[in-house]
Amino acid sequence: MAAAPVWSVDPRTGKRREQVAVEATAEEVDATVRAAHAARGSLADRTVRAAFLRTAADGLESVRDLLIEVADAESALGPVRLTGELARTAYQLRAFAGIVAEGAFLDVVIDHPDPAAVPPVPDLRRMKIPLGVAAVYAASNFPFAFSVAGGDTASALAAGCPVVVKAHPDHPALSELVAKVLRRAAAAHGLPEAVVGLVHGFDAGVELIRHPLLAAAGFTGSVRGGRALFDAAAARPVPIPFHGELGSLNPVVVTEAAAAERGDEIGLGLAGSMTLGVGQFCVKPGLVLVPSDTSGDGVVKALVDAVSDTDSGVMLDPRMRDAFVAGVAERAALPGVESPLTPGAGGPHTVSAGFLTVPATELTGASHDLLLEECFGPVTVVARYDDEDQLTSVLARLPGSLTATVHLSSAEAAGEGDATELLARLIPLAGRLVVDGWPTGVAVAPAQHHGGPYPATTSTSTSVGGTAIERWLRPVAYQNTPAPLLPPELRDDNPLGLPRRCDGVLER
Repeated sequence: MAAAPVWSVDPRTGKRREQVAVEATAEEVDATVRAAHAARGSLADRTVRAAFLRTAADGLESVRDLLIEVADAESALGPVRLTGELARTAYQLRAFAGIVAEGAFLDVVIDHPDPAAVPPVPDLRRMKIPLGVAAVYAASNFPFAFSVAGGDTASALAAGCPVVVKAHPDHPALSELVAKVLRRAAAAHGLPEAVVGLVHGFDAGVELIRHPLLAAAGFTGSVRGGRALFDAAAARPVPIPFHGELGSLNPVVVTEAAAAERGDEIGLGLAGSMTLGVGQFCVKPGLVLVPSDTSGDGVVKALVDAVSDTDSGVMLDPRMRDAFVAGVAERAALPGVESPLTPGAGGPHTVSAGFLTVPATELTGASHDLLLEECFGPVTVVARYDDEDQLTSVLARLPGSLTATVHLSSAEAAGEGDATELLARLIPLAGRLVVDGWPTGVAVAPAQHHGGPYPATTSTSTSVGGTAIERWLRPVAYQNTPAPLLPPELRDDNPLGLPRRCDGVLER
């Protein structure tokens, strides 16, 4: 039986652009993983690794125009958005190159023997080493930053792990182009091209997670798809870490004082955040808790006015568009739900933005649990709460999210009232807490955390920022090991000049 073709499709028209590849067979997945496994040792030299990542960033920028043209043809995200995303991707590669060169990520700790301690301490030396071959499941909504050369790939390569990427079917042509750039960068530094593998096809993704030589996996996508892979990773004879980013509601709380003070501003900001990228951001605010009194009316009116001026947009593929239209209709049919501005189909290939409203009391029981699930696309749910007790009851029922946002008045921000207690109720819900802002826009910075309680993610790690490298490492301790047998990272004379903690003292 011939392998199924992989087509590049224009989401603006639904028409096929070109055949890019064929879906990988089980044998081809096996060969790709085995080649990556055999290439592990080539990434051992940190200097070469850092240079490879920098060259990869340069390579992406050298063919920027071609990459953006293909990415736009396959995603309809537009050149402006994609130019920024490509710049972010190149920045991520260079940032991880800097982390590799510095070496602090190895977390070197040395404790010399102390026979007088109770109990006695032997000679102990610890560092982190790469796990092995990492699988990366590319995301649909970030064809650069969470795809073939995205943060998962960059952090895994920085850790010293070869990567096999399962390409997303929404941008296969771009995936092939970017993989070629990475492989050219590898070859430029004497590394085997197999340090970056690429496979296409649903079945290939399943075969990949089951491969016995796979050591870890990173995923960004739906709850359904991510949970199936997570369960498969756990069901293996040897389970492996699965770092999945699944679904996120990203709740927003607007206090009564904030609504009264700047309701128009909050409504306008919400409109911009929920419609950004046609609502296809993982941190889109999906539930907004607004006071039911007249102060909240100002937020809703400003939201209506701003979203009414938003043009219809093209979603990433027809399947997502159909799921959005059906999901909105199902939510709108629930008792007590109203639609001041109806979202849904905007045309044969487009969707229109809008929002739903519901009394917060409906969210305190199980009958409206659908409103507490992410609906991918340009829609949000505005829940009107009567008092603090009602607000607290709703927050207690929310699932884990990537972000939680609160809008405060100037007095509350200065420490007056119960703002501290409100923040404390939001912290258990999310990995990033936003005050007087909007969650869309994830800065790539050392202090960033892009993760959260399930179903936002399946682990406690971040997929954005420098500490994302920790997902692909494990610690190893050497006890009473003769000096000639120690790796250079753990020797007393510190020949590599690494930051380390020696006998409890941090050395740089």
